[in-house]
Amino acid sequence: MNHPDEDSMTHHQQPSHHRPHRQDPQLRGTTRPARRGLRLRAAGLAAALLLPLAAAGCGDGTAADDSAGGGKRGGTLVIGATGKLPNPDTVIGGAGYEGKRLVGFQLYEGLTRYDLSRADGPAEITGALATSWKVAEDDRTWTFTLRKGVKFHDGTAFDADAVLFNLDRYLDEKSPYYTDALGAAAGEYAGGITAYTKLAEDRVRLVTEKPNGHFPQDLAHVLIASPAAVRKTGTAKFSEHPVGTGPFRFVRQAPGEQIELARFDDHWRGAPRLDRLVVKALPDAAARTAALRSGSVNWIEYPNPDDIPSLKADGAEVVTNSYDHLWYWILDTSAKPWSDPRVRRAANYAVDREAIADELLHGTARPARQAAPHGTFAHDPANDAYGHDPAKARKLLAEAGYPDGFSTSVTVPTGGSGNLVPVPIAEAVQRDLAAVGIKAEIRTTDWSTLISAEAEGEVARGSQAIAQSTTLFQSEALLPLFIGSDSPFWTGHYGNPKVDELLATAGASTDRTEREAAYREALKLVTADAPWLFVVNDLNPRALSPKVRGLVQPQSWFIDLTTVWVTP
Repeated sequence: MNHPDEDSMTHHQQPSHHRPHRQDPQLRGTTRPARRGLRLRAAGLAAALLLPLAAAGCGDGTAADDSAGGGKRGGTLVIGATGKLPNPDTVIGGAGYEGKRLVGFQLYEGLTRYDLSRADGPAEITGALATSWKVAEDDRTWTFTLRKGVKFHDGTAFDADAVLFNLDRYLDEKSPYYTDALGAAAGEYAGGITAYTKLAEDRVRLVTEKPNGHFPQDLAHVLIASPAAVRKTGTAKFSEHPVGTGPFRFVRQAPGEQIELARFDDHWRGAPRLDRLVVKALPDAAARTAALRSGSVNWIEYPNPDDIPSLKADGAEVVTNSYDHLWYWILDTSAKPWSDPRVRRAANYAVDREAIADELLHGTARPARQAAPHGTFAHDPANDAYGHDPAKARKLLAEAGYPDGFSTSVTVPTGGSGNLVPVPIAEAVQRDLAAVGIKAEIRTTDWSTLISAEAEGEVARGSQAIAQSTTLFQSEALLPLFIGSDSPFWTGHYGNPKVDELLATAGASTDRTEREAAYREALKLVTADAPWLFVVNDLNPRALSPKVRGLVQPQSWFIDLTTVWVTP
């Protein structure tokens, strides 16, 4: 990117908003809420740049091609989600990336957004409430040119003052609209911002504490609310009447259970084709399938793999695409037996990933033979390390002093954002481990309990491992939280100084090629260290009624619903 010109750096200057250093002891709660927000949000993302792949027989990344649509639009899309719905107040969320994709990104936008218009390539970052941006030579000072003519759902205008109002609400404890919850949640993506300045009605300058090459990506998650609406309700009640600039506007909700949105006719990209969007919380897979069959919903997230053949026979379309996802076990590398890398590698050789992906999950996932998920720039087939090799697993166990195996335990969520069918997958892994002498006790808990404990640096039910799913690259800001030595939440106490060095190099670089190469090397080292039990990469399946038209299934956790409509 080009550097800011002199005019953008010197003229139309308005007072800057500065944040004290995050370690300033006079700032009540500044450090802890930001760190806690990192932990809760990152652990809750079941939960970022991708390569094309569609599962054979499960769709090609599109649903009901709209080439004959002729501009048609209308209908009500009713989606059955896999978990409870998020708090719709901007960044607070609380339902992982599923909540953000189905609610947050429909109501709000950031200065940037993911371009989700294609199924055959990476989801790139593009302009949203900003049309362009430049970074200065210090790699810390960013100038954003804002989109003109954008309206919030309440009819008020978006401008530089709206950006500063929202950043105050997230970062300035003196703002009457700030709360610890907002500060903690915003800390994940905006916590590195130290100053923000209005340069003109359509231009702002943001300064980060350190060079941050993925800052434009981060800002897609810093959602902008209507200042007028926040002032009208106050923060305490804003979630009851959320107002953003997104393609859909709020109508009504049953908090956590169902939310109804309507097409925003004045959206700057043009009105969506749908009339209405309804998202229902249906955490039970059987209930989602029944709802689709009965017609009470016309789209379900993650159908039970066992139901896919019959759903297809009933006329439903099942679409998939590769994206940034890993279902894995985090192993406690600080204590025996998992402190020995030979033991961790042995466990990885014991797992029959092909059987899990093809037989248990019916082709809706791919075997994960390395730390980098399929469909990300960090995945290199040459780095595949772990096939199903029980003999090699037994040999490594014997070398490590466990010729007869050992007993261990794993805490498994019963459901949750991106967790597939966690208990059956864990039971399959359990059988494979038992075949080489590793006896794993499965201890189940709910998703909220698991991630809450993880955020406090603990393991729910006191196990030696946690089974969960996550994203590594959908947001690069999260990667140090999963494989960095200083992660504020429980990661199995894993650390590798070389991995830390590579993460620091990548995070600071605004050169994308350099950043990607460093990440790729870091994940290669993680694969060799095997702090995780790599199991499968999900293919993001969703089942749709044949009445649902126009979907593009991108290589992303997120999705663009503006192209979709529902026929009568």
